Amino acid sequence: MLLENKTVIVSGVGAGLGHQVAAACVRDGASVVLGARTEANLAESAARIDPSGGRTAWRATDIGDEAQCEALAALAVERFGGIDAVIHVAALDSLFGGLRDADFASWRDVVDVNLFGTLRMTRACLPSLAARGGGSVVIIGTQSSVAAPTQVQQAAYAASKGGLVSAMYSLARELGPERIRVNTVQPGWMWGPPVEAYVRFQAQTEGIPESEVLGRLTERMALPELATDADVAESAVFLASDRARAITGQSLLVNAGELMR
Repeated sequence: MLLENKTVIVSGVGAGLGHQVAAACVRDGASVVLGARTEANLAESAARIDPSGGRTAWRATDIGDEAQCEALAALAVERFGGIDAVIHVAALDSLFGGLRDADFASWRDVVDVNLFGTLRMTRACLPSLAARGGGSVVIIGTQSSVAAPTQVQQAAYAASKGGLVSAMYSLARELGPERIRVNTVQPGWMWGPPVEAYVRFQAQTEGIPESEVLGRLTERMALPELATDADVAESAVFLASDRARAITGQSLLVNAGELMR
């Protein structure tokens, strides 16, 4: 098992990618500390992943609040003795639009959560990661930060995640001497709750079958189907594991070959 005897913090655990990441970590042997703003989502996810409660802990956490980030890191130390990896799924991705119609106050909210929130949570974990002799920071980014989709405009989200990629390079250099690795997974169109909702909405709006909307997306891929939340979770687990011990400062596209770099 890739994460046997490891403790992993997963932020942003809800019904989609965050749950899949946490579930994959437990499956691969880790003890997992779940964080998100909504207690009900955390409780439900933990119960599904780990009915006994022996391998999971959770705390309602807003990564916009430094004290709450520190409390989540402290829970991992208190419950499981330390932190070996942190996987950042938490993000504000509900703001749509481009520059012409931009409300920059709303853009600031996106940047505060996605960029600064991720950095806050990372900093809260650093003492324990260093005490363990190193570890892994895995950032869930987006393909949109390097290639904007034509179907939707999410300029603020893309910019915030692009800022995280730039920060990743600096963090990899800064934290490398302590054997702390920092990498990014960049999903493209990813079959899970948000994309399922997009496909339903477009089908209803245009009066066409959902399969036709899905076909428009998959025809762009080298592989004949979308990557899924679970596929992205598998990539994050690998980067969190010791099998990726020599990988840092890298971005991995998980996109069924829609964009190749």
